[in-house]
Amino acid sequence: MDFNEDFLHFIWKYRLFNSAKLVCKGGEELQVLNPGILNRNAGPDFSDAKLIIDQTVWVGHVEIHVKSSDWLLHGHQNNAFYDAVILHVVYEHDSPIYRTDGSLVPVLVIEGLFLDRVLDNYKRLIANANHFPCERHISSLDQIHIYSFFSRIVIERFEQKAEEVFEKLNNNRGDWEQLFYCFLARNFGFKVNAVPFELLSIVTPLHILSKHKNNALQIEALLFGQAGFLEQEFFENYPLQLQREYLFLKKKYRLIPMNAAVWKFLRMRPQNFPTIRIAQFAALIVKSSQLFSKMLKKDTLSDLYTIFNDLPVNEYWLTHYHFNKTTNRVIVQPGKGSVDNIIINTVCLFLFCYGKYTDQSELSDRASDFLERIPSECNAIVNQYSSAGIDVPNALTSQALLQLNKYYCNEKKCLNCTLGLKILKK
Repeated sequence: MDFNEDFLHFIWKYRLFNSAKLVCKGGEELQVLNPGILNRNAGPDFSDAKLIIDQTVWVGHVEIHVKSSDWLLHGHQNNAFYDAVILHVVYEHDSPIYRTDGSLVPVLVIEGLFLDRVLDNYKRLIANANHFPCERHISSLDQIHIYSFFSRIVIERFEQKAEEVFEKLNNNRGDWEQLFYCFLARNFGFKVNAVPFELLSIVTPLHILSKHKNNALQIEALLFGQAGFLEQEFFENYPLQLQREYLFLKKKYRLIPMNAAVWKFLRMRPQNFPTIRIAQFAALIVKSSQLFSKMLKKDTLSDLYTIFNDLPVNEYWLTHYHFNKTTNRVIVQPGKGSVDNIIINTVCLFLFCYGKYTDQSELSDRASDFLERIPSECNAIVNQYSSAGIDVPNALTSQALLQLNKYYCNEKKCLNCTLGLKILKK
């Protein structure tokens, strides 16, 4: 069979079967008054179903399997909770099923009760080799339905990411400033150097940097030193100054630097080299102490951008990508795309999380508002949906597409997707 239980859940939930005259395997006439509520947690598949079996009204659970014997395979016969199952819906009946008291569970065989086109639509979605299952069909859907669904899964994306934020918040005793600093550092590394940057934020705690917030050279020395980039011989004045400062601070705070080998430079544009990103990150720390508190006070996107504009990056980096290696003039300010990436993935996330944590819905709403005002991200995944006919006007839409692709399309969970369901039912 080219389908699983999810497909049968879909058929049962939306009653996509010929219900003119349903008869259970034992000859009992069946009417479905209410198919029940789909349960995605442990326990029977549908709860609170309301059925008429042989003129008797039943309210309870419905369990669905491809084969009747799957009940035994899953061990339900040993679980008294399944005694409340009033109907067993299967595609193939290969074994009678009994409750723990010995009574027989009524079974409806659904094979032949639904239209072939429903299964054909399902197979075309699941088995095709397109970039995503509904690539050839998604443009035919009503735009209102598409963007309504996108709004919901952006919140779903926030909720999933919030789990990590709250877990780490609990581990660092509720220090939002330190937590935001760690997530911001990870974002400064983007995908390639995200892990080394996060490690840098851990081995260089914010409370140490805060003690030197009025001394840019010491902030830079701490970050470059802890990143492992000052463990070499220098010939230029600036890195020599950094090295001297770091040796003093390293001893004072008993710091242990990272191994510089963890940082990645290969196949990257020089503007994205970790040395340049650390210089920018240091400048941001110098420019704005208590970043998290300041971010919360920025209620417009233009005000938020001022935090990341005109960073006081040391002039040494105007002519260097590496220490001891000069080059032509370098752009040291983060580009608009980089700043947008940081706002999307760190600032908006923390606005949502802090709003939820403190029950300030206006902060969570602000996160969504910012996403609607930021241009769409441009990457291979977003481009696939754009090429299929989806208009991607802003970051809220592109974030929704990333969520859709990762948790629905890649997993072929069309039956859990509002868009997939609409296509299947057409």
